[in-house]
Amino acid sequence: MSDEQEEYTQPEDEEIRYRGSASDPLFGLLLAGAVSIGLAPLTGTESFDLRYTLVWGMLALFGVLSWLIGSGPRIKQEYPENLVWGVVFALVLIVPLLGFGSATYAEASTLILQDMTIGTALAFMVFVMPLGETLFFRGILQEYYSFWQSALFCTIWQLVLFFPLINRGPFPLFIGATLLMSNLIYGYVRNRNGLAAAWICQISVNLGLIVLPFAL
Repeated sequence: MSDEQEEYTQPEDEEIRYRGSASDPLFGLLLAGAVSIGLAPLTGTESFDLRYTLVWGMLALFGVLSWLIGSGPRIKQEYPENLVWGVVFALVLIVPLLGFGSATYAEASTLILQDMTIGTALAFMVFVMPLGETLFFRGILQEYYSFWQSALFCTIWQLVLFFPLINRGPFPLFIGATLLMSNLIYGYVRNRNGLAAAWICQISVNLGLIVLPFAL
């Protein structure tokens, strides 16, 4: 190095750009969707929940890799009021929907969860599903697309996942409308109160609209 060349020092406020930060996350969504369709024959068998584990696990893996080596959002300090807002927005959705269609949600949850035990249903609806979808759709996809576009992508993804189980009567339309409303709220909460609040919001909605009707 010549004497005229100066050593470059990165400013503290300069954003670090990681390899792969320009990659379109839709590729990961298409890959997970292909796996979901490929494993559709497991529907109706004793191993149907393996399909849930693999595809939601893939989304979580993409989210973690984006955080580690990509441009995913960094972990920051969360404030309790933001987490509370996540629960509040969940109740705004849960209360009126259960008030007008509790029996329908009970039947829909039975279709989605099949013959799971309550413990297994809680594991999927509280940990596996919210973690995978929050990290991928609200953590990665919403960095590239608006919250309503991310909500639409997530709804299409969920319908592909659940369709083999709910393909009877009006359930695809009914569940699809519920999923779209839910995903719009998650995306809005993510923009308003942060990623952790959106995660708490989805956990609360899953408990209120899926697990509770299923248990009762």
